[in-house]
Amino acid sequence: MSQRAPHEPESASDLIDARIRELGDWRGETLARVRALVRRADPEVVEEWKWRKASNPGTPVWSHDGMICTGETYKSVVKMTFAKGASLEDPSGLFNSSLEGNVRRAIDFHEGDQIDEEALVALVRSAVALNRSGSA
Repeated sequence: MSQRAPHEPESASDLIDARIRELGDWRGETLARVRALVRRADPEVVEEWKWRKASNPGTPVWSHDGMICTGETYKSVVKMTFAKGASLEDPSGLFNSSLEGNVRRAIDFHEGDQIDEEALVALVRSAVALNRSGSA
C-alpha cells in the first residue's frame, strides 16, 4: 500500500470517500449508493471534487466527455443534478427537482426513498451518450 506524501493533495475519490464517512447517516449511504450506480453505468467515469471554498467543502462531480452530474448533500436531501438534464429523456420520471430550468434537471432523494437503480443507470448512460455526441 503506497503512502501519500504530506504535500500531495487528496484525490477526488478520497474526498468523496471522506464526505460519505463524514455524513455518517442516510445521506452518506445514499451518496455512496448513487456513486456506485454512476460507476456501474459508466466504468470510465471520472470523479472530480469542485467548488471548494471556505463556506463549502466542495461537491462530488462525475464526468465523462463533460459533466454528467453532481452529488450534493443537504440537511434533508441528497441531490443529483444532471448538467444537461433538460436534454435527456426521462421515461421513468426520476427528475423531481429543478424542472423549470432550460438546461439542468435534478433528482432529490429524501430519507427512506427507494432508488430505481435500473432507471438511474439508464439515465446516467444517456447523459454520457449525450456528452459523447457533443449535442446540447
